[in-house]
Amino acid sequence: MRVAATEVLNGFEEPVILDTPQSFDEGVRVLTETARSLAKGRAIQSMVGGLPGPVNREHSALENAPHLQDWIGKPFKLQLETALNVSVHMENDSAMVGLGEANFGAGRGFSTVAYITVSTGVGGTRIVQGRLDSSTKGYEPGHQIIDFGRTLCPECKSGSLEDHVSGTAVKERMGKEPNEITDSAFWDEIARWLAVGVMNTTLHWTPDVVVLGGSMIVKQPGVDVSRVAHHLADILTIYPTPPAVKAAELGALGGLYGALALLEQVGIATP
Repeated sequence: MRVAATEVLNGFEEPVILDTPQSFDEGVRVLTETARSLAKGRAIQSMVGGLPGPVNREHSALENAPHLQDWIGKPFKLQLETALNVSVHMENDSAMVGLGEANFGAGRGFSTVAYITVSTGVGGTRIVQGRLDSSTKGYEPGHQIIDFGRTLCPECKSGSLEDHVSGTAVKERMGKEPNEITDSAFWDEIARWLAVGVMNTTLHWTPDVVVLGGSMIVKQPGVDVSRVAHHLADILTIYPTPPAVKAAELGALGGLYGALALLEQVGIATP
């Protein structure tokens, strides 16, 4: 968990980084205590943030979270609002990072931004004119099928993009941490598979820029963004030119920058 306080909408104070408790009740307790500590006696006006999985229509709880089973369906928004007596707005965590990149990072200046994160899993979102695009369930580009018959990667668990390129999938397939793999041919194959997912996302979302983030992108050894762009240009033939492909710029704090943008947009805080 990354938590920060702000009294303005163009930056935030020194963030606190904490391990996320597996217990929902403990998570609410830790987050509540951290928020009060960061407030330093100031009245908390509002809270926004991202949750690691699809949120429900009311943006009040996680609908699914493979790595936080005890949090699924629990009244996260209500618990925080009750404990802190503030209004709370929650989105998917990838959406928050994407919003940050669109407004403060690699996507700044582009009209339509596709953000894809490749880490333990694969997530992403679409941002239009600096705002999260509307959706019923949020976006899950990592679950798109890129290999229906499992011919590209017979040892992959499924044909999804996530099971081809995520850190979790690579570790299971190779028996070692991704950052221990130094074979450039291996990483170019991952870049090619990711380019297939980026192509599909481009066909559906038609972005001006695709921003790639997450540990599999920003850490090296890892996926070379220029190779993803190279493979995308080779396989995307329906458009005269592919969208720009850029690496995320905000690192581990992208979600906090997304929170700044969302604070201003939802109108629950004042500078």
